[in-house]
Amino acid sequence: MSELPVSVRLALWVTAAWNDEVALRDALARSVPDLDHVAGDVGRLELWRDLGERALFVALPRPGDVSRMPLTSLPAAALAAEAGECVFVPSVGGLLIPTLARFGPEGDTGWRVDWSAHDAQPVPRHRLEMVDLREVERTLLGRLAELTRAFEQVGGTPWSEESRAEAESALDRRTWGLPESIPAKALRVMSLAATAGVIAGQAGRLTGLGSDGLDAATSGQRESLVRLLSAHADDALADATNVAVMSIAGWRPA
Repeated sequence: MSELPVSVRLALWVTAAWNDEVALRDALARSVPDLDHVAGDVGRLELWRDLGERALFVALPRPGDVSRMPLTSLPAAALAAEAGECVFVPSVGGLLIPTLARFGPEGDTGWRVDWSAHDAQPVPRHRLEMVDLREVERTLLGRLAELTRAFEQVGGTPWSEESRAEAESALDRRTWGLPESIPAKALRVMSLAATAGVIAGQAGRLTGLGSDGLDAATSGQRESLVRLLSAHADDALADATNVAVMSIAGWRPA
């Protein structure tokens, strides 16, 4: 699987399709090149386009924090939080939530994504346009600095030069396969956020009891900091993606 959530890819490619950069069928294929099967309520994308939607936005909610996604039913919010991602349209309102799973007989399995559609409240355009890319980058860098100090106090920072180089190597943007119309500034912030997310994943594998000689209390503190790092990375990735979506849709420059 790619380090980019499937909803990030879908939001960018479908927005490009809705603005005549590529056919919608091709956009669906390009958004999931690493998956073997796509199913579910993808027909909703044609309906939303026909209703005049030109921008598909992404949210990356998590258990306990669904504040960045549109208002919806409790079951839908819980499903999106469990998935960690969803896409939505702002004008008519509505969500698509992915479920990723393996399928096929043992020894010959593949990955599939099933999209489920859910009702949601519309989101005022001005709320989406309030996002400032420079502020997103500044905030993420500030939070990374704060977390660096916090990690050092409890027993080491997870993003040494070696760790960051390893994360950036794993994040080869040439393999992302995103629309060429994404502004360079938005792509840069997406890359920074995705790198931070990969580092959070690396650090999360090193916080268990006994890892690097950590005791239970230190391990618990580091786990909490890793969750914060992952949350900040997700928030920045969603914001930068949505700025790119608005640029592709002609709402505003990046």
